[in-house]
Amino acid sequence: MLAFAPLHAAVGVAADTVTWLAGTLQPLTGGAATAAAIVLFTIAVRLLVSPLTLAQVRGERRRAALAPQVRDLQRRYADDPARLQSELFGLYRSAGASPVAGCLPALLQAPFFLVMYRLFSTGEGSTGGGTGDAGAGLLAERLAGVPLGWHLSDGLAGAAGPLFGALLAALVGLAWWSSRRARRAAAAGTNPSGTTVDGTTVAGGGTMTGGAGTAGGGATADGAVPAVLGRVLPLLPYLTVVVALVVPLAAVLYLVTTTAWTALEQAVLRRPQVSAGQPLDRNS
Repeated sequence: MLAFAPLHAAVGVAADTVTWLAGTLQPLTGGAATAAAIVLFTIAVRLLVSPLTLAQVRGERRRAALAPQVRDLQRRYADDPARLQSELFGLYRSAGASPVAGCLPALLQAPFFLVMYRLFSTGEGSTGGGTGDAGAGLLAERLAGVPLGWHLSDGLAGAAGPLFGALLAALVGLAWWSSRRARRAAAAGTNPSGTTVDGTTVAGGGTMTGGAGTAGGGATADGAVPAVLGRVLPLLPYLTVVVALVVPLAAVLYLVTTTAWTALEQAVLRRPQVSAGQPLDRNS
């Protein structure tokens, strides 16, 4: 357990923050104070890590701009993997890009999401102090009369059915939207790097044929890997819905909020880049 002490401490700090937010919001939101605190805390954390998201998007765009040159080098040095790798790294270095520039920011975001998910799925570190009984913990608070620790498997009587139904419908809608973007990107031959799982953006290279994975002479558009990615990535957003079926209500609130934020980031930061003479697909 000693290895998880830093995680436990971080979860404790997050729990204290949510409890403080709930107490602050209680005069305005009444019994929904803790649920509102979860939403606001999730938004605050997403704002905190937004510079990492921006760095990830910039890295993706740099690699996408280099994709034609990467494909040219792959054709030129197809029979010389060592020379190909050297030329690719030289190209990235001269352009101020990196094959892993889009992956590192995503990895740095992971601890934040781990802390939040652990807090809202287990209630670890919470000691109550919101709208419920003292010491009962975060998951004992209620939204529309339903405890935040309530699972879908606990039953759908009373307000639980409509509440879970609305939240799951929102997740399905967000997953469909992200999946459609991923499918369009795959059809256009680009890596759908805006695909999200549990609200977290899946990092990817600029294009199917010129992403980070080609630095070592990886698969091209004619290979099996891009074809598999094109089929699998559009399905990944629906994993969030599957997770929501087994976690408590507090975690479902977190998933809806963080997934909606990610969809907003996709719409704003990952708008289709239009080249000269290329019409804009307004349905993207």
